[in-house]
Amino acid sequence: METTKPFNISKGLVQEAYKRVKANKGAAGIDEQSLKEFEEDLENNLYRLWNRMASGSYFPPPVKAVEIPKRSGGKRLLGVPTVTDRIAQAVAVLTIESTIDKFFHEDSYGYRPNKQALEAVGKTRKRCWQYRWLLEYDIKGLFDNINHEKLMKVVRGHVKDKWILLYIERWLKAPMQYKNHLEERTKGTPQGGVISPLLSNLFMHYAVDEWMKRNHSNIPWARYADDGIMHCQTKDEAESMLASLKIRIKECDLELHPDKTKIVYCGQEDLDAPRAFNFLGYTFQVRSAISGKTGEIFTSFLPAISKDKAKEIRAEIRKDNIRARTDLSLEQIAEWYNPKIRGWYNYFGKYYPSKLVRIWKYFNKAIMLWARSKYKNIRASKLMALNLLKRIQDSQGNLFFHWKLKSGKATYV
Repeated sequence: METTKPFNISKGLVQEAYKRVKANKGAAGIDEQSLKEFEEDLENNLYRLWNRMASGSYFPPPVKAVEIPKRSGGKRLLGVPTVTDRIAQAVAVLTIESTIDKFFHEDSYGYRPNKQALEAVGKTRKRCWQYRWLLEYDIKGLFDNINHEKLMKVVRGHVKDKWILLYIERWLKAPMQYKNHLEERTKGTPQGGVISPLLSNLFMHYAVDEWMKRNHSNIPWARYADDGIMHCQTKDEAESMLASLKIRIKECDLELHPDKTKIVYCGQEDLDAPRAFNFLGYTFQVRSAISGKTGEIFTSFLPAISKDKAKEIRAEIRKDNIRARTDLSLEQIAEWYNPKIRGWYNYFGKYYPSKLVRIWKYFNKAIMLWARSKYKNIRASKLMALNLLKRIQDSQGNLFFHWKLKSGKATYV
């Protein structure tokens, strides 16, 4: 009986945690066991995990160190747990997430159920019209530097289950395995762990959000994980806010990122101050726009897809090398790529969608190159490939998601 175990963890909860991990996919950990391999003996693997967790004998293995390139240059270190450990962490998250989340502030958007980044973009857009100055900040290496003692203090304020407290402490202390050695960890919660987003968000809730509520309740803000915006009426107020935030972040044993923290002017006057900032894949700056009601052209401080994010999307299209996939039909390519295109449009097409035109043209060019590679009779002619694509659009205008948009039609590129 499950009730004979020291900790009351249901088998159904472990099963639900497995489903969440399966939906999120992810790479293998230090044991090199993939999710597919874990599923080859699924029932026994889940039972063994439940048995160890419920008896208090579960000890997480080291996390696998994986370096991935950062868009801004350099590399970011991820700590990848094993499949089994990801499921174990998901068991804890499923138990405490809803209880903790209700304490978070309305303008905290990162890693939360029923919260979306686009909400933060929309709210920030409106506030930039109301406040002429803002402070953009970023925490340098948040996941790598969270103080364990301070984190556990806030965790104990919300979590009473002894088994969850036990395992969180074990997850925090689990060493990082590099290629040739193990490295003990005395701070941080690995970026790549299932429970790390919740833990880091809880830490930032007290490090910044509650602090803002107590000491700067007149300043509107939005935060997504380690990236935040604070709106101010004047430059002096923004400078004072920055000075206070630096002190607060240092008190929490963290550091503001020197290159990603700055004061920005959101008005239309040409002042000697930064006049643009990036937030959640969007660049906010003064732009021309057309009124949907009157058709008049006006200028305003508006968000649009950032150059870095647009470059990243084009790089993904290039990496997929559609041109070489002559084994696929155009319909198969559409089935493969439409989820991506729809996702890009649903997120980056929400504000200033005209900035997506270059991406649509880039993708259409990839399709034309594919057609020239696949069909010998048009291989030497860009014009023939373009005309073929236009004929297909005329007969199958809904084949690709972006073809439904006026800006997504095949044109010379």
